[in-house]
Amino acid sequence: MAEPLHRALGLTDDEAESIDEILGRSANPLELSMYSVMWSEHCSYKSSRIHLKRLPTEAPWVLVGPGENAGVVDLGDGIAGAFRIESHNHPSAIEPYQGAATGAGGILRDIFTMGARPIALMDPLRFGPIDDARSRWIAEGVVSGISGYGNSVGVPTVGGETIFDETYKGNPLVNVFCLGTMPTERLVLGEATGLGNVAILFGSSTGRDGIGGVSVLASAGFDDSEDDSAKRPSVQVGDPYEEKRLIEACLELLNEGLVVGIQDLGGAGFVCATSETASRGGMGMDVDVTAVHRRQEGMEPFEVMTSESQERMLAIVEPDGVDRVLELCAKWEVQASVVGKVVEGGALRILDGWEGEELANIPASSLHDAAPLYDRPMQEPDRSGETDPATLDAPADVWSDLTDMLMDTSWVHNQYDSQLFLNTVVGPGSDATLLRLKHPETNADTGRGIGMTTDGNHHWCIVNPFRGAAMTVAESMLNLACVGAKPLALVNNLNFGNPEHPVTMWQLSQAVDGMAEACTAFTVPVVGGNVSLYNEANGHNIDPTPVVGMLGMTGQIEHAPPGMALTEGHRIIVLGPEGSGLGGSMWARNKGAQGGDLPELDYDMHLRVAEVTRALVSGGVLSAVHDVGTGGLGLAVAEMAIAGGVGVMAARIKTHDQLFSEAPSRVVVAVSTDNMAIVENMAESMGVPITRLGLATGDQISFKGLVEGSLEDATTQWRDRLPSAMGAVSQ
Repeated sequence: MAEPLHRALGLTDDEAESIDEILGRSANPLELSMYSVMWSEHCSYKSSRIHLKRLPTEAPWVLVGPGENAGVVDLGDGIAGAFRIESHNHPSAIEPYQGAATGAGGILRDIFTMGARPIALMDPLRFGPIDDARSRWIAEGVVSGISGYGNSVGVPTVGGETIFDETYKGNPLVNVFCLGTMPTERLVLGEATGLGNVAILFGSSTGRDGIGGVSVLASAGFDDSEDDSAKRPSVQVGDPYEEKRLIEACLELLNEGLVVGIQDLGGAGFVCATSETASRGGMGMDVDVTAVHRRQEGMEPFEVMTSESQERMLAIVEPDGVDRVLELCAKWEVQASVVGKVVEGGALRILDGWEGEELANIPASSLHDAAPLYDRPMQEPDRSGETDPATLDAPADVWSDLTDMLMDTSWVHNQYDSQLFLNTVVGPGSDATLLRLKHPETNADTGRGIGMTTDGNHHWCIVNPFRGAAMTVAESMLNLACVGAKPLALVNNLNFGNPEHPVTMWQLSQAVDGMAEACTAFTVPVVGGNVSLYNEANGHNIDPTPVVGMLGMTGQIEHAPPGMALTEGHRIIVLGPEGSGLGGSMWARNKGAQGGDLPELDYDMHLRVAEVTRALVSGGVLSAVHDVGTGGLGLAVAEMAIAGGVGVMAARIKTHDQLFSEAPSRVVVAVSTDNMAIVENMAESMGVPITRLGLATGDQISFKGLVEGSLEDATTQWRDRLPSAMGAVSQ
């Protein structure tokens, strides 16, 4: 017996019944295909919306919050910043180059759809273990895809993080963050308003590549028994040169005020763009499916409507502006077709020619915001068999444990152009990125800076997803402080396993609540994001991995941030409370100990540490700065020594717990003897404890009485580990 069509399309029996109730009749195959992509997990957030409502989203400086293509905040000087983070995890597992490239292309369109010119990309990446051949193949393809697209389209990739871990074997995480700037008055929303206005599709032609795309691939897990070749046609194919022309055409249309509303064609393609713009505008839309310019002959209506072919936009234009829109598209060698018109009644009608047969008639809002809302069962995991790292013996070889954590990821970011536009003050490899804030029209330098960072820590979140998510937000704040920036807002990418598993839903709910608590405490609103579920391979869910992309601002940049390189003879100080507790630490993970709990997070203390750090960085007092995060104090100090080519003589750290604890609210700074009093007085005035750790000198990394090793050996391990694994020659 043949499988019912709705099941083949990924709809449940209950969902199919709901569709028939909405329509008052049985849905035809085209209508079912439209609902199947719009009601997919990736597009509708049907398992997560109930939880996302608990995040704080408002602040006086927020111009656009969740629900639009990107969040928008006021940056001052008449400038707005649009930023967003998205995932292309599943496509990248199947076709790493195109999966990652089209992830970059899609996030760029989310930004210039709002009226902003994209000025920077960041790429938080997570792959399976570095000793796994397939994981290395995926990593190489993903990095090549991001560099190939970003470098060609002319947008710098200025930061990110690269992590290799067993939990991502078979299911990498490819998250991409983008920032754009615009004159505040150029902000445009994705709404189809104005009876009789015209819908114009412009950009690349529509093909069969990407049918189902992320809307389908991201709504199911992977299994080794499945044939990747059968899934490859669902992965979109990108063209960065088409995207560059599209950016320029789009921004010129917006500058001339020709566009009433605009939407990119991302997940769910044409059906998404038409239904969402109509629904947001409270209108209906008639669409001539035959008018869509195509690259392949014989495409069926359902293929045209659901294809996720890249580099396409839908603009809503007043009738007297149509000729000018078509003229500007021709100027930029961008194809354009009149494909629809705004009508009353709220229905999305698909027509076979303007006078032809009606192929589909659906309430636009039912595609956009009437997807089922699931309050899925939740269950706390059974952790009775886990090892508490507090029960482990002290390591016999502390130096080996420390150097095993070292890895330089410049093999990744050296493949990216991070200096396009010449805005980059602090680029890849630092705690955070810092860009000069320039006016998007005149290129005049405001003198102020934009700080950006992306952070996530699955080690923390598998132990305690609530506190782990809160600590991730806190780490982002300290990373920004290390470049002198104060946070404005954040976007999140919630990467979790199968939502049909109660433990996954418990982890997601806890992480949302932890993030909400931290954002409220820090007054950092969440202005958008992405939820990526079904991240599993062979029945194994990934560890919960909420990733935060945080944006912040500096005052006038009078001193460049010092970076993390130590200087011979300078004193090393830790700002913040003493840290202890190995729960969730990299050291514990490396020992197979996933039990215990995370250290406490004191929000008030964290705010004070961040404020002192910002003031010292902005005032040019410090010679080096680096927050304490993954790997604890030991890894932070080792990275600073390697960066400066100067050893460390440290005391006061007596146990491996103190060395490797990842307790929050701590920053390592280096300072000349002349500036010691400034640091100590400022910390004391803010109630921030300090620890005089030691001196930057010599050619050893030494924590007296605990561990000592050669700086040269540490540097070699740090420098060569990733290039050697990837078959590259170290530089």
